[in-house]
Amino acid sequence: MPAADLILAGAQVRTLDPARPTATAVALHDGVITAVGTADDVRDWRGPGTEVVDLHGAHLVPGLVDAHSHPVWGLDMATGTDLSGVTDLAGLRAALAGAERVDGWVVGYGLDHNAFEGRPVHHELVADVLDGAPAFLRLYDGHSALADEAALAAAGVTGPRAFDQRAQVVCDASGRPTGHLVEHAAMDLVADVVPRPSYAERRARLVELLSAMAATGLTGAHVMDGGDLDLVAAVARETVLPVRLRFAPWCMPGADADALRELVEAQGRGGRHWVVGGVKFFMDGTVEGGTAWLEHPDCHGQGTDAFWPDPHAYAEAVRTLHAAGVRTATHAIGDAAVRHVLDTVASLGPSGHGAHRIEHIETAPDELLPRFAELGVAASLQPPHTGYTRDDATDEWSRRLGGDRAARAWRLRDLREAGATVALGSDWPIAHYDVRAVLATARRPKGMAAHRPGLTAVQALEGCTSHAATAVGEADVAGRIAPGRRADLTALSVDPVRASADELTDAPVVLTVTGGYVAHRDPSAPGL
Repeated sequence: MPAADLILAGAQVRTLDPARPTATAVALHDGVITAVGTADDVRDWRGPGTEVVDLHGAHLVPGLVDAHSHPVWGLDMATGTDLSGVTDLAGLRAALAGAERVDGWVVGYGLDHNAFEGRPVHHELVADVLDGAPAFLRLYDGHSALADEAALAAAGVTGPRAFDQRAQVVCDASGRPTGHLVEHAAMDLVADVVPRPSYAERRARLVELLSAMAATGLTGAHVMDGGDLDLVAAVARETVLPVRLRFAPWCMPGADADALRELVEAQGRGGRHWVVGGVKFFMDGTVEGGTAWLEHPDCHGQGTDAFWPDPHAYAEAVRTLHAAGVRTATHAIGDAAVRHVLDTVASLGPSGHGAHRIEHIETAPDELLPRFAELGVAASLQPPHTGYTRDDATDEWSRRLGGDRAARAWRLRDLREAGATVALGSDWPIAHYDVRAVLATARRPKGMAAHRPGLTAVQALEGCTSHAATAVGEADVAGRIAPGRRADLTALSVDPVRASADELTDAPVVLTVTGGYVAHRDPSAPGL
C-alpha cells in the first residue's frame, strides 16, 4: 500500500460497509480510500508527505451527495431578487416595488404559487408597482414564470405559440398573453432576452456556490441538466471543484437521430470532479402548473397530457439511448407519468434493470410501488419539496390534486419498504442545497407528506450515500467507506443516525473531502 496523502484520525467512522461497519481512522491516496482501521494502524500508513488530521471524535460518513441538483443552470434560475419568502400578493407587490433593477429589468426567482392566493397568474396583479420596467419572475417549481407586458414586448411575444413539447404561453379569451409562461420552451422566449451576468460573474458565483455546498457536507451532486459544460471545464482547469458534478443533459421532445447521437457522444466528457453521465427526460411538468401527467384530470380539469406530445416517441428515445449504454433519469411527478416510465423500462427487458431512474414521484398509487424494485428503477425524491405543501391541504398543490392523490404525497418510506433504491436530493435552486436539511426532512417530511412516516435515520443517510451511488451505477466505487472507494467523505459534529432531525439540521460540518481534496474545514474546530 502506498503511503497516504491524507489520514483522518480520531474519528467515529460509520462506513455503511457491512464488512466493517465502524472504524476510527481512514487513509487516502490519489483520491481513493486505501485503508480503514484504528488509531494503531495510522503509523503504518504514514509517509514523509502525509497530512494527518485529527477529527477529535467527529462523526465521519461517506461523502454526502445531492441526487438531484442544478448548480450550473441554477445560476441563471437563481438570479435577481429572492422571492422565496413571499407568502401573499401584498408581499409580492411590496417585494417588486423595492426590487433592484438589473439593466432596467426586475428579475426574481423562488416565487411560490400560493402567493397568488388562488388567483390566476397574471401580470395585471403587479403591473402598477413595476412602473413600466420589464419583469421576469420565475416561480419556485422551475417550470413556470410570470412576465409583465414590457418583458413580453421585449421578447416579441404577442400571442399563443406552438411548441414541440407541452408548453404554453397562457392567453386570455381575446388571445392576449397573461404573462404566465408554462414549461421551459415558453419561459425561454423571455429568458433569452433577460440581462445575463458576465462570464467572470458566473465563474465567481459557481465557485462560491460549490464552496457553500461543500460547507454543508456535500461532496457530490447529480446535475439534472447539461449546464454550461464549457464554463465548468474552464473552472475545473483553474481550480479544484469542491463538489463532484455528474451531468445528465436534457433530451426534449422533437429530438431526432442526430440529437440522440450527440447525447451518446457526450457521455464521458469531463475532467477532475466532473463528468457527463446520463440523459435527463421530462415526462410531465408540475402539479401547481397544471402540467403533471395524471391518470384523471386535476381539480381544474387539467393534467391529462404528457410533456412529450407523443409518449411513444419518449419510449423510443429511451430505448435508443439504452441500447447505446446510456443511463436515463426521467422527471415524472404525476401517476400517469410514473406509470409510463415504468412501462418503458419494462419494455427494455432484463438489461434495463438497474440502469434507469425516476425523479420526483410526488403522487403514486400503491400498485406502482413494487415495480420500482422489480424493474430496478431508482426512485429519486426531494424531501424539502414537501415544505411547499400544507398539512391541512389548503396549498395549491393539494387543492389541484384533491384528497386521494394529495394523500399519496412523497412516499419515501413506502418506496423503501417496497424494496426500491431511494436517492435523495434538494433540486436546488427549487429548494436549498443544504444536505443536512435534506436528511432531516427525509426523516420528518412536511406538509401533506407529514401524514406518513418518513425514512429512518439510516435510510436517510443511505439516500445521500449508498443509494445515491446505486442510482447512477456507482455502487462499486462510491457510497461507502472502504478500500478502493472514492475518497469522498463528510465529517459532522453529530452522528447523523443517532442525532435528532433538529440536531442534524444545525450540526457543524467539521470537514468535507472530495476526491481526497479538503474542500471544507470548520475554522472553529480544534486542530483543523
